[in-house]
Amino acid sequence: MRIVGVLAGCLADLALGDPQRGHPVAGFGHTVAQLERLTYRDSRLAGALQVSLALGTVGVLGTAAQRSVARSPLWSIAATAAATWMALGGTSLARTGRQMAQLLDRDDVEGARQRLPSLCGRDPDRLDRAGLIRAALESVAENTSDAQVAPLLWASVGGVPAVLVYRAVNTLDAMIGHRSPRYLRFGWAAARLDDLANYAPARVTAALAVLCAPLVGGSPSAAVRAWHRDATRHPSPNAGVVEAAFAGALGVRLGGPTHYHHELQIRPTLGDGRQPGAGDLRRAVVLSRLVQLAAALSVAAATHTLGTGKSG
Repeated sequence: MRIVGVLAGCLADLALGDPQRGHPVAGFGHTVAQLERLTYRDSRLAGALQVSLALGTVGVLGTAAQRSVARSPLWSIAATAAATWMALGGTSLARTGRQMAQLLDRDDVEGARQRLPSLCGRDPDRLDRAGLIRAALESVAENTSDAQVAPLLWASVGGVPAVLVYRAVNTLDAMIGHRSPRYLRFGWAAARLDDLANYAPARVTAALAVLCAPLVGGSPSAAVRAWHRDATRHPSPNAGVVEAAFAGALGVRLGGPTHYHHELQIRPTLGDGRQPGAGDLRRAVVLSRLVQLAAALSVAAATHTLGTGKSG
């Protein structure tokens, strides 16, 4: 019954997108921000305490919810679907990516700068049109794993508590996991836990991007080449894998100077194609959606194969 709930949650994301009001993830973020007022110290231990309290609470609530509906197949499906839907962000990601492409097609750089924070934490005021395109494309690639493939995998493996804890880990990393002066130590535990939680999903995402590359006019061999040649030079063990695979699949070149509000990072070059344009950003959105669909189908196929094997 779990896989039925996971697929139902995926369909809900495709049809509805994120809730416009009262999103549980926003409520979790607000609660964590309030908790930080009490737990913050410039130390790894304090950050680990913050993470433990937040994830422990989510895990207990998720386990209780799953157990409360365990005897009812329909309610169990509904609970898994709701949790999966809350954790997914594919439709919102695609919508924002397309909006960025439309703005940049019109050379509305200021409008694109205002929209970019919906995708990532880079400093939009430091970016020109080309920089905005690259930032948006890299964010679409990375979030294909974080907001689409990873929730599907974690929901399939562990049901309600696993997917809710995963979403909480990812939210904590976004809030405190970056290397700003305030969070360099306090956010260490959140960042490392997010790296661990996304290790397998990032590589599944890259593999699916390779398989789906021809559907967006790309090359599987170029995607594999960029992945294996360039990914390890990226500062993130997971983002580099996905971004490199997308760069190769789309035939574009990513990486370079990356401006955040707290620092400038010089990222390695990913891929060896042309500088991406707004049309490539649109192709990245299509590739992202195809990868989510392929992930859902792969999860369903794997579950069916395992179930058939056990029956045999």
